[in-house]
Amino acid sequence: MQTARLARPSALFAAGSLLLAGCGDAGTSATTAAVSLDNCGRTVRVEAPPERAVSLNQGTTEIMLSLGLADRMAGTATWTDPVMKGLEKENAKVARIADNNPSFERVLDAEPDFVAASFVSTLGKGGVASREQFEKLGVPTYVSPSDCAGKDNSGDGDGARPDPLTAEAVYGEIRDLAAVFGVKERGDKLVGELKARMAKATAGIHASDVTLLYWFANSESPYLAGCCGAPGVITRSLGAKNVFDDTHDEWPQINWETVADRDPDVLVIGDLTRRSQTAESAEKKIAFLESDPVTRNMTAVRHQRYVLLSGQAMNPTIRTIEGVERVAAGLREFGLVK
Repeated sequence: MQTARLARPSALFAAGSLLLAGCGDAGTSATTAAVSLDNCGRTVRVEAPPERAVSLNQGTTEIMLSLGLADRMAGTATWTDPVMKGLEKENAKVARIADNNPSFERVLDAEPDFVAASFVSTLGKGGVASREQFEKLGVPTYVSPSDCAGKDNSGDGDGARPDPLTAEAVYGEIRDLAAVFGVKERGDKLVGELKARMAKATAGIHASDVTLLYWFANSESPYLAGCCGAPGVITRSLGAKNVFDDTHDEWPQINWETVADRDPDVLVIGDLTRRSQTAESAEKKIAFLESDPVTRNMTAVRHQRYVLLSGQAMNPTIRTIEGVERVAAGLREFGLVK
């Protein structure tokens, strides 16, 4: 649901655990060898490490910043949250060419030599421009594998996943971008840190008796997570169950009567900063849940079992690991797991 979701950052983040810029990464300086990647059904060839990359979504931006690449970025766009904690100084070095989707011409004004996006739709119909438009001008493009591998984007919504997303898709994206920029060792280090955080967050958790519901946006016709996107990574890593794991749609809209019938133990809530739909912030979502006659008697509402996440933590990004950490901490706090 990339076009319908904007959020504020999550409070829980190991500051500096992802920030690799300026860390004395000897032996990881950029090389000049050409790189070819298989990316979302296309071959992407980069003749030399980019010097003026433009990232069109926050997910790819935060990976690049975490790899210490701010000095080789000409612009960023389409921000859904304030930048991840620990990356503020690096982010300040890079021009923000638009808060949302920029025009094709605005991107070209930045004179990019590489363009990356988190979503197929960003570089597709109705987005910034097609990949072909950039490539005709000699600008290679890259789309996060998590939004195309094992996913059907042919419908009008946010797509469906016949196959569950795994954290390996995010790790693969990190390795791809590290290869493109000639900083493989930094990529390997970042992946290792994320895996270590995942292992620490899930150690000893046995949540097979716990049911979760992920609510991103809209109180009138809520967008709730299906089985197999980034929330699925969180759920499966903890051994819990999503009450809507019987739908493969990424973010289906489901009525509250159905939600109440499934009565989840815990509500994982997107804490959004935008104003485009109803009940965007966590505060407004909780006020709705506790006053609406259909939802106020749900188990999670009566016990006030709420876990708040940023939008980026609910997308397939490096912050999905942060989502695992926060939900795991919530389950422990609620006494649902040891």
